[in-house]
Amino acid sequence: MRKYLLALAITGAAFASACTTSKLDKEIASATLTETADNTKNIGTAKFYQESDGKIKMELIMDFASRADSNVAVHFHEHGDCGDMGMNTHGHWNPTKENHGKWGSAAYHSGDIGNIKLDSKGHGTVTVTTDRWSIAEGDVKNIIGRGIIVHGGTDDYTTQPTGNSGPRVGCGIIEAVK
Repeated sequence: MRKYLLALAITGAAFASACTTSKLDKEIASATLTETADNTKNIGTAKFYQESDGKIKMELIMDFASRADSNVAVHFHEHGDCGDMGMNTHGHWNPTKENHGKWGSAAYHSGDIGNIKLDSKGHGTVTVTTDRWSIAEGDVKNIIGRGIIVHGGTDDYTTQPTGNSGPRVGCGIIEAVK
């Protein structure tokens, strides 16, 4: 009986630690990503959570079979309008007026998410937690209404202001969860 209870406890602990989002985190925003060439084709989701320390966590999941075995660059863009093959999102969202770069480096846009490696089925994930984002109305750091662009190339993290990331192949709009 003790062995059974011990095994059950270990299994429960392993399951709990495998969960990436705490039950204390509150989902505050999300975006559904679709192909720019055919907005009926869903290629991923981004969910945003308010953490207990005030930071916002994004969990982005890509399932983009046509881009399997490749890297795609992901950036937040200024406007939440995916029209004209994603061009209506305009430029990278950069409220701090910094140079484009790699997330966490000396200088980078608050929307420079970076490259995501997609596996043989086109699946990939990235999680970012930051205090550079907000959902407060009127706050320069507000992410609500911003576009998320998936680029068809790899961000080189140096070319200004875009990282030479290639065409806009996917798009989504960050919307508040009601």
